[in-house]
Order: sequence, then structure tokens, then C-alpha cells
Amino acid sequence: MVSLGNFLFRYRNGLFPVAFLLLLWPGPGIFPDDRVAAGAGLGVALAGQILRAVTIGLAYIIRGGRNRKVYAESLVQEGMFAHSRNPLYLGNLLIILGVGLAANSRLFVLIGFPLFWCAYLAIISAEENFLRRKFGKEFEDYCARVNRLVPNFAGLGRTLHGMEFKWRRLIVKEYGSACAWMAGMTLLVAKNCWVHQGYAKAQLTILVLSAVLGTIATAYAVARYLKKSQIVRGD
Repeated sequence: MVSLGNFLFRYRNGLFPVAFLLLLWPGPGIFPDDRVAAGAGLGVALAGQILRAVTIGLAYIIRGGRNRKVYAESLVQEGMFAHSRNPLYLGNLLIILGVGLAANSRLFVLIGFPLFWCAYLAIISAEENFLRRKFGKEFEDYCARVNRLVPNFAGLGRTLHGMEFKWRRLIVKEYGSACAWMAGMTLLVAKNCWVHQGYAKAQLTILVLSAVLGTIATAYAVARYLKKSQIVRGD
């Protein structure tokens, strides 16, 4: 499991594009109404994005790897990491599930999503192996106190009030992935409307979704400009 996790960690940025390709595979739906699917999927994905946003804004963890290998400068236990050892990965899983629901893809939810769940568990195992070797008892005590994935929200109020929320860091670190899944979900919903209703009936919906897509593209361009010009820094 650790060896597989190290391999997947090296190429983890490719997981979302693979998920999107799987969602294009035709198959039976989950909901009889694509609008219900879109609403349910958006709700789940937003829950994942909010979890990621709160995590990054409170205590960003420098564990993104070095030379495509697991790496950590310190054992971060503050912010959302005081309630879940892997809140960012949990957020990713919720986003992936939400996009699958919005695409109304039974095939992805029953087969694709479990595969991504297993992939993240392997990555987590690799990271834990590294952290256990580097931090020893400190990490073992942390594991005994904090759940691996499912957050324990006891004391969350103290966490939120006791730390400064870094909005600038959130924008710099998160704009790319957030805009990517939102744009992908919008395209998948538009595709379903076109295929299942026909362009004539879905024209207004498609126009609205096109405007949403344009807004996402604009937000991405603005955030990227703010980052590259260093008007907003992620320190």
C-alpha cells in the first residue's frame, strides 16, 4: 500500500483530469431529473471546497512534496488539522463525488469514486509512513488524538476564533483547482441538458451555464494576475 501510495503521490495532480474523462463515459443516471443531480452534486462539492478553504486559510500544511516525493517540514496540528489528519484529501473526495453526482453518472459513483477513494487511502498510507518515521511518538500521539479522515468537530469554535484566517493565501493556493472543478461541473451539466433535452428546450439553461462558465474564467484570470503580479501573496 505504501509503495502504491508513493507512486500515486508522484502523479496525484492527474487524478482530477482522469476523473473528468471517466465522467464523460455514457451510462445510466442516478436521478431521473438532471436538475436534481446538479443541485445535489453542487451541494456535496461545495462542502468539500469549504472544508479545503477553511483548512488552507487557517493553517496551510507544507506537505505538498519535494521532488514529487512525500515531504514535511513540520507536523502541522493546528487549524482543521486538529480535527482531521487529512482534511484536504477529504475535501478532494467530496468534490470528486459532487462532480460525479452533478454529472448524473451512476457508473462513476459506483465504480470510479471507490477507485479514487482507494487511491487517496494509498497516498495517505505513504504520507503516514513518512511522518511516522520522521516524527515518531509525536505523530503517534497525534494519530491517537485525531481521526484520519472524518472530522471531529468538538472544539471547532475555539479553533475558528483562535486563529487568523489568511484570505490572501487561500486565493493564491486554491484558485486553480477551485476554478477547474467548477468549470468541469458546469460543462458536464450543460452536456446533460443538451443530450437529454435537446438544444431547443435547453437553450436558456445552456446560455445561463455559459455565463457561469465565463464568470469562472474571469475569476481565474483575475486571481492568476493577482498572484503573478504579487499584488496578492500567499505568505
